Amino acid sequence: MAKKLISKPHPWHGIPIGKDAPNKVTAFIEMVPSDTCKYEIDKETGYLMIDRPQKFSNIIPALYGFVPKTYCGPKTAKFCSEKINREVAGDCDPLDICVFTEREITHGNILVEAKVIGGMRMIDGGEADDKIIAVLAQDEVYDFDDIKDAPLRLINRLKHYFLTYKQIPGEEAPKCEITHVYGAEEAKKVIELSVEDYKDLYPDD
Repeated sequence: MAKKLISKPHPWHGIPIGKDAPNKVTAFIEMVPSDTCKYEIDKETGYLMIDRPQKFSNIIPALYGFVPKTYCGPKTAKFCSEKINREVAGDCDPLDICVFTEREITHGNILVEAKVIGGMRMIDGGEADDKIIAVLAQDEVYDFDDIKDAPLRLINRLKHYFLTYKQIPGEEAPKCEITHVYGAEEAKKVIELSVEDYKDLYPDD
């Protein structure tokens, strides 16, 4: 009798978002602050791949990845459009998340439980590209309930990274902007809408 093969769950489609979502979510971490390459999930296989080497000194100041079973589609884009008073599309990716922790985590390709504290409304090339901001669950130092409780310098580091990491000297800067930084309740609404978008796209998943 042939042995049954056990398949690894796809990080986007095969991992639950978490029982306490949207307050706490499971986050799949692609990158950590020490990474010198931009890692990204390959949507077909679920394996982590190198998107590109980091050309300059930009360092992501938090764990970075995405929330499983989410999708930035029409509902997420509509909410963003209403907030910024202009029409944008969704970026057709899972919802990005940045997770602060005092602990040194040396590599990505891991799952963490993250407490949602806020988010950044980012528009990249005319597309909604929200970044959920969270803290590692049970972290003794970054124990914030809302982004208003976090030091402003933490948020400014995130803003600086995402506004500059694609810039190349001598070339035109990509059209990228951060229109709002919002609190935990609005971030949870974005998560809920991205879950609805995912279910609309993958109704049988």
